[in-house]
Amino acid sequence: MKNRIKIFLMFTFLLCSLFGTAQKQRFPKPEFGTGYTQPTPITPEPRALALEYTDVLVLLVVLSLASWLAIRKRSRKGLLWLSIFSLVYFGFYRNGCICSVGSIQNVALTLFDPGYAISITTLLFFLLPLIFTLYFGRTFCAGACPLGTMQDLLIIKPLSLPEWLRKTLGIIPYLYLSFAVLFAATGTDFIICRYDPFVGIFRMDAEFHMVVLGVAFLLIGMFVARPYCRFLCPYGVLLNWMSRFSKSHLSITPAACIQCRLCSDSCPFDAIVFPTDDKQSKNAKWGVNRFLIYALLIPVWIFIGGLAGSKAHTWISKANPTVYLAELLVSEPEVRNDQKNLDVQAFLSLGKPLETLVKEASVIRQKFYTGGWIAGGFMGLVIGMTLLGQVVYRKKKDYQPHKGNCFSCGRCMNFCPVKK
Repeated sequence: MKNRIKIFLMFTFLLCSLFGTAQKQRFPKPEFGTGYTQPTPITPEPRALALEYTDVLVLLVVLSLASWLAIRKRSRKGLLWLSIFSLVYFGFYRNGCICSVGSIQNVALTLFDPGYAISITTLLFFLLPLIFTLYFGRTFCAGACPLGTMQDLLIIKPLSLPEWLRKTLGIIPYLYLSFAVLFAATGTDFIICRYDPFVGIFRMDAEFHMVVLGVAFLLIGMFVARPYCRFLCPYGVLLNWMSRFSKSHLSITPAACIQCRLCSDSCPFDAIVFPTDDKQSKNAKWGVNRFLIYALLIPVWIFIGGLAGSKAHTWISKANPTVYLAELLVSEPEVRNDQKNLDVQAFLSLGKPLETLVKEASVIRQKFYTGGWIAGGFMGLVIGMTLLGQVVYRKKKDYQPHKGNCFSCGRCMNFCPVKK
């Protein structure tokens, strides 16, 4: 009889264990009288180290294939199918994480917070696309980035935007990069990941406003090709810089250009540079004076930008939870009695003196002040260099892809009638 009882108890324990491991959550969600709802995780669960290295290996293979297809094989069809694979693997299978675009924040936090150590896989996701871009152009955008592929597949009737509008909107990625680095360096937030418009689509789960944002980008992308990549992506800023110095870049024609202009008509990103006409050659002489004036004004722009950033640090630092909580408790002491404010109640439960919280907030706010000078000065430099670029004269004889803005998608070379 005792043996039967033991066997029954062991069987029951085993059955309960199997049933428990099959459930996503073993116990039901706690009920709160305050109307609190348990949030869903915003990042996927950690993977085994071997699987993370597998992701790096897949990225390395995809970058190698994309570079070979763009530079050697000159195959638009191959790049298209490779990008679809990346969309399925890095987008839907990996849920958009780990992401080269978001890795900027991990690198920034590592540089400014000695208590944070970046993983080798995250560092490789940050560095590998930049290294390949330095040698082969933006082949990462062409075949490895799921964000770009998501938009690229939905281009229906792309419109050519005026140059002044493209230049103006092109400043936004630099501003986004500045805020992303500033927020990550101060330990405030990873805003690139939080406001990624497509990660909710990859994970089939997002807040309503993020769903609206993602759908809006896709709808706009039907007529303004790759709007996120061209006018918002902060990682695209780094890729643009690397690509300008690329040793081997995608070329439109394998031989002499016949000036047919089919490449320009086929590019939905306005990334084809036209040959220089006689009017531009004549204007190049009087443009020297403007060049000197704009060059001398760059330090002024840097100072104005840094000053504006430092003045705005008080307002921007409120995005940090510690700063916000300290300011709230100091300016509104009655909030201590608000039982619905979970942040305040959590702080009070720790028994920490308010003075300690205020000191921590002051340290963080000082970091925002310093970071505001750097970020603002950087934006001033960007504006100054953008203006300077309007008067820089480079004589061109053929239709050529702009090394920085070209996504190496291969559409232009696919339309080129010149054969090897």
